[in-house]
Amino acid sequence: MISKITFEDDLHNAMRQKNEIAKNTIKILISSIKMAEIEKGSSLDEATILSIIQREIKMRRESIAEFTKGNRPDLIQTAEIEIQILQKYLPAQLSDEEITIAAIETIKEINAASPSDIGKVMKILIPKLSGKAPAERISAIVRSLLS
Repeated sequence: MISKITFEDDLHNAMRQKNEIAKNTIKILISSIKMAEIEKGSSLDEATILSIIQREIKMRRESIAEFTKGNRPDLIQTAEIEIQILQKYLPAQLSDEEITIAAIETIKEINAASPSDIGKVMKILIPKLSGKAPAERISAIVRSLLS
């Protein structure tokens, strides 16, 4: 289970090792979690923390795309290292085959048959696979199964 203590311990380790990239990445993550807690008014559950981590990874992937356009290999390398640091906190990602199996089970469970049922399938499947696979991959697989 992920907790703030884990992040704080990792932050202290990064500071001891003088790893600036890890230190800054973990500080930003802790800050994002604290902001979400303030907005919610209570502590966050693990699923919400995982979604925050995924959002941070997504932001860095978008940054890499922009840095590539701007021909900034130094910033690309930093963003890739930050992604690796953040991915340590995520559970193992599911393969496309595992996502397909879960999608087929859900489709059978709710008797979905057409592309108009994608929303119903996604409503059940996203919480099931939360943190284990990106929603974009899940959506693409469900679309291919229902079309």
